Amino acid sequence: MEDDVPSFFEELRKKAEADHVPIIRRESERFLKTLLAIHEPAFILEIGTGVAYSALVFAASCKQVKQITTIENYLPRIESAKANINDFYEQELRQREDLKIDLLEEDAVRAVSHLESPFDFIFLDGPKAQYIVMLPDLVRLLKPGGVMVADNVLQEGDLIESRFVTPRRQRTIHERMRTFIWETMHHPQLTSSLLTVGDGMIVSVKNDKQ
Repeated sequence: MEDDVPSFFEELRKKAEADHVPIIRRESERFLKTLLAIHEPAFILEIGTGVAYSALVFAASCKQVKQITTIENYLPRIESAKANINDFYEQELRQREDLKIDLLEEDAVRAVSHLESPFDFIFLDGPKAQYIVMLPDLVRLLKPGGVMVADNVLQEGDLIESRFVTPRRQRTIHERMRTFIWETMHHPQLTSSLLTVGDGMIVSVKNDKQ
C-alpha cells in the first residue's frame, strides 16, 4: 500500500489540475500530514469535500482515524468525490474496515448546525464567506484539545490590500474573512496562530478549560 498511495494521489492531483478543480496545495498537504501525525485524530470533520482529495489524504495519513465526515453541496464535485472515495477504498483501503467516510450532501452551514458528535480535528476548506457564520458551531463541535485548521484565509494575498482596490464582488467575502480571522484569533475558547503556509492558514486548538 505504501508504494501505491503516492501514485494514486499524483494521478488525482493531475486530474484535478487538468479539470481546474481547486485542491489543497502541496505545501499545505505536507503541513496537514505533520499536524495529523502529531495530533492523531480519531474523528475528523471537513468542510468542503471538493473531489475528496484532502479527505483521502487524511484517510491515508491517519492509521488511527475511525471516521471522516466531509460536507459538499456542489453536485458535480459530489459525484467525483464519491467515485474517488470508492476507487481509493478498492485500491488502498480494503483492509480498513474500521474506517468510515461519510459524505454529507448539503449546505455546510445547515450541516454543522445539526451535527452533534464532537470531532478531534476540523478542516475548513469550503465557502470562505461562511467561515464566520459557522464558527460558533465549529467551536461547539471541536473537542477540548482538538485542532481546527482554516485554509486559504489570505485569499492570494488580497486580504491585506485596501478594500478600495478590491473588486466590489469580492469585498463581502474579504470583509467576512477579516472578521473570521479576528474572531478566531481572539476567541476565548481557542488558542490560534495565523500561518503563511500555502495561501494562509489559521491553526486553532480548543482550550481544555472552558
